[in-house]
Amino acid sequence: MTKKVRVDAIDAKIIKALSDDPRATVIALADTTNLSRNTVQARLTKLEHQGGVLRSFERRVDPASLGYPLTAFILTRVTQRKLAQIASALQQVPEVVEVHGLGGVTDMLIHVVAHEADDLYRVAGRILDIDGVEQTTTSLVMRKLIDYRITPLLNEITSDAGK
Repeated sequence: MTKKVRVDAIDAKIIKALSDDPRATVIALADTTNLSRNTVQARLTKLEHQGGVLRSFERRVDPASLGYPLTAFILTRVTQRKLAQIASALQQVPEVVEVHGLGGVTDMLIHVVAHEADDLYRVAGRILDIDGVEQTTTSLVMRKLIDYRITPLLNEITSDAGK
């Protein structure tokens, strides 16, 4: 199991520069952050390999460009002892783009995409057919108000370091 690394102000400065320019070289990051190349390289290695802080370089692709303009979240109650099998079955559904295990009344939040309303009905039905899925509630996304972001958190860390 990978030990989680706590991001400090220097790490945050590097990650922020990398967020601003994901294709930046180590030398460019060193210039942008006013850190040595060796420091940047060592920190990136730590963040990638030892701490799992920097994740996959997979590009975020708009599902609509692939023919999936509908986005929905399916709140799901499941049989707890079948959680691993349910997660495995969900990995086989291409329209499932993300799954979160939750605490509380609902056990899972499943992020799905679909071609249109009938397709969403099919996808939701496929999820409901998985052994151990007890109940689902589907909510259609009407508009994304705030996209995934991490920069405000990085700004907090770097501004706290200056205090």
